[in-house]
Amino acid sequence: MFNEERRFEQPIRWAMVGGGRGSQIGYSHRSAAQRDNLFQLVAGAFDLDAQRCKEFGTNVGVSEDRCYSNYQEMFTKESQREDGIQAVSIATPNSTHYEICKAALEANIHVICEKPITFTTEQAEELKALSIEKNRVLGVMYGYTGFPMVQQAREMVKRGDLGDIRVVNMTFAHGFHNIEHEKNDPGLKWRVSPEVSGPTYVLGDVGTHAFYLCELITGLEVKRLSCMRQSFIESRAPLEDNAHVMMEFESGAVGTLWASAVNAGAMHQQKIRIVGEKASIEWWDEHPNQLKYEVQGEAPRVLDRGMGYLYNDVDGVASNRIGGGHAEGYFESWANLYHRFALAFQAADNDDQEALANLWYPDVNAGIEGVRLCEKCVESTDQNAAWVDYK
Repeated sequence: MFNEERRFEQPIRWAMVGGGRGSQIGYSHRSAAQRDNLFQLVAGAFDLDAQRCKEFGTNVGVSEDRCYSNYQEMFTKESQREDGIQAVSIATPNSTHYEICKAALEANIHVICEKPITFTTEQAEELKALSIEKNRVLGVMYGYTGFPMVQQAREMVKRGDLGDIRVVNMTFAHGFHNIEHEKNDPGLKWRVSPEVSGPTYVLGDVGTHAFYLCELITGLEVKRLSCMRQSFIESRAPLEDNAHVMMEFESGAVGTLWASAVNAGAMHQQKIRIVGEKASIEWWDEHPNQLKYEVQGEAPRVLDRGMGYLYNDVDGVASNRIGGGHAEGYFESWANLYHRFALAFQAADNDDQEALANLWYPDVNAGIEGVRLCEKCVESTDQNAAWVDYK
C-alpha cells in the first residue's frame, strides 16, 4: 500500500505559472501537488491579468503580495526571499514553455512542465543541459503514467511474462473536436493555432501520451517511422486533427499510433496493446484499474489493481492508495507523479545523484522524445508519409 507517512521537514515551497480561474489543468496540478502534504502553494503568476491573478490566488490561499503579474517578476522576487519558491509548475500554452522553463532553471527552481516542453528537440536538449548544470529537476506531466496498473504492465514486460515484444498498438483517439468547436472555445483555439500550439495538434496534445506509455512500459526505441496527418476540419490546417503513425523499433518490433480528435462518439480511447511472443497485455485509461492479460492457449484474464497476485514489491505498483475493488482514477495518478517529483527534488537538493538515477518519474528525456516524435511525424508527412529515421 501507499506510504502516507513519508514526510519532509517542510513541504516544498511551490508555485504555478498559469492554471488560473477556470483552468481544468491548473486544478489538476493543485489537487495532485497538495494531496500528500509534500508541496505547499505559496506563490503564483496565475493569469496575464494582474487583478484576476490576485483575486484567484488569494481565493486559493496565496498571499496577495505573492500573486505576481508575470513569471519574470515572480522568479526575481522569490529568489530574493529566504522562504522563496523551490519548485514551479508550468500550465500555460505550448509556445511559452521553453522560455518559462529556461527562466525557472536559471533561477535555480525545479520545474514540472506540461508537454510539449518545447517546439524543437534542439531547445529541449538545451533545457536538459541547463537542468544538469544547475542540478535542478525538469519533469514533464505525463499524467496517465501514475496509474498502478501501468507500472504493473511495465514490470510484466521487464520480467519476461510476455516474451520478446513483437507489436505495440497505441491509440488516443477522442471525438470531442469533431466539428469546429474552436469558433466559440478560446481554450481550443490556441491548440489549433500553429504559432501557439507548435507544429502539431493531436500528435502533441494526445499522441505523445500514448507514445510515452509505450516508451515507459516496453523500453523500446524507435528506429524509423512513417506518418500520415489529416485536417478534417479544414480551418485547422496545417495542424492535424487526425494522424496515423507506423513505427519500426530497434529491436525489430513494430508499432502503430492513432491520434485523433475527430473519432466521433468516442471518449478517450486511449489504449495500449503490447503483443509478445508468449502473451499480450492491454490497458485502457477509461478502465485504469484493470489490465487485460492474454496468454496464448489459456483463458483470457483481467488483472485488478490492489490484488495480491500483482508485483506488489515494485514501488510503482505499491502506490495503491486504497484496497483493491475500490476505484482509483485520474487524481490519484497525478498525485502519484507529484509524489515522485517531490522525491526527485529532494534527491537533487541533497545532491544524491544515485537516488535520483534510481527513481523513475517522467523526466526531461521523456519530454525530449515527445518533441522528437512530433518533429519526425511532420518531417514524414511533408515527404508524403515517407519513412524517416527517428534519430
